[in-house]
Amino acid sequence: MVKSDKQTATLPVARKRDWRKAMSDHVAYGLLAYTALQIFVTVKALSEGSSTALPYLALVVLVAGIIPVCRWFEKRWAVLSDADAADPALAGEFRRDVIALWAMAIGLPFGLTLIFKMLLEVF
Repeated sequence: MVKSDKQTATLPVARKRDWRKAMSDHVAYGLLAYTALQIFVTVKALSEGSSTALPYLALVVLVAGIIPVCRWFEKRWAVLSDADAADPALAGEFRRDVIALWAMAIGLPFGLTLIFKMLLEVF
């Protein structure tokens, strides 16, 4: 029995994970999370101690400062060849970088808030 092209076209094709695209997605979402946390955590804390535009300037500087770090994570994976981009042996390194990226994206706004609050207490 011969199968028609219509029957074979509906079979699912297994896709391999592309580490380059996956890291790019994590970087994009990490930047969004970092920026949202900076807005709601750091700026709120800074605006309690200052009535100037300093909290908003600090937000711009902190968001602009994190972009090169996130870009470094993305560049590390963007240079992979097509064969390496689907290599399952890189899963451990990928997981390590994703954990570091998200720890930074979530932890840094809270750490910076503590530092700024301490500085506002001193000055």
